[in-house]
Amino acid sequence: MISSPEQHIVDAAIVSRRSIRAFLPTPVSRADIEAILEVAARAPSGTNTQPWKVYVLTGAGKERLSARILAAHLDPAQAALHREEYAYYPSVWTSPFIERRRKVGWDLYALLGLTRDNKTGMAAQHGRNYQFFGAPVGFIFTIDRVMEQGSWLDYGMFLQNIMVSARGRGLDTCPQAAFTQYHKIIAEELALPPGEMVVCGMSLGFADPDKIENTLRTERESLPGFVKFVD
Repeated sequence: MISSPEQHIVDAAIVSRRSIRAFLPTPVSRADIEAILEVAARAPSGTNTQPWKVYVLTGAGKERLSARILAAHLDPAQAALHREEYAYYPSVWTSPFIERRRKVGWDLYALLGLTRDNKTGMAAQHGRNYQFFGAPVGFIFTIDRVMEQGSWLDYGMFLQNIMVSARGRGLDTCPQAAFTQYHKIIAEELALPPGEMVVCGMSLGFADPDKIENTLRTERESLPGFVKFVD
């Protein structure tokens, strides 16, 4: 087996990545943000198309976007007016995916003491997405509408690079598809060109070690469950 110190560093960054749902207010330097994005941009993409575009939100700009989305989210009449532009999740859930989804959701709610009948509490917790879980930095990612499915695959590698590079610097992240429902508000606040579509959001910062939601550890299928070796 080929092994090197560099490999172990990369492996540690990958396996220590978690979706953090409570951040400290500790600032992240612009130099670190730029370095992470420069590293991430080394992601491969078909014929080097580099389909990613990033909006970095901090300070008042981040708070303004969060306030508008959260207000819409907490008002059922307003929330009903907003729909995702693309299907992130399947329209029909099947096994084993539905069981995995339910488990991570109920494991999180159990940590927070939220029962199935506490709809208000669950809505409030979901609303924390739109506050970037208290992180000092929020990302909104967009893609040009002319790009096809292959470019979305490339985009996933770019997003993963951001999360791994952040871990290498002792930072944490949470990728967030929740933002896609409110793409109209995002487009207005960020003055997005009509040709750009919101892909997702992401929180970046330092995990709050005292928040119980950050103790959540999700399970992964063992290799025999998803790998087949063909000799």
